[in-house]
Amino acid sequence: MATKTFDKDTILDLTVNMVPLAIILFFVVAFAVVNPFGFESLASGLQFSLLIAPFVLLAVLTYLSGKAIAGSEKSDTVYPPGQATVPGVGSLHEEEAKAEAELEESVAADAE
Repeated sequence: MATKTFDKDTILDLTVNMVPLAIILFFVVAFAVVNPFGFESLASGLQFSLLIAPFVLLAVLTYLSGKAIAGSEKSDTVYPPGQATVPGVGSLHEEEAKAEAELEESVAADAE
């Protein structure tokens, strides 16, 4: 499997959390720049805290989810998409081991 923690597939899995993060960030910037309701310390503080607190919590949740997804891909059996119940299909770990063994055999044959 990949050596990076957040590879392309993990990022794709986490996109479902990145879209709300972008939306919340847009509103934080919009309310900071445009300020349509005027500035009152209590109301504006409450408004920004109701935007920033979920942003921070969702960012932490997204990071921990990414670590869990990447960790399970490295330790558990991983099948090609949609192939887990198909008889005769090996896991991706087995396929990588076969490909690596074939590569070593071809390198050894070329060396002779």
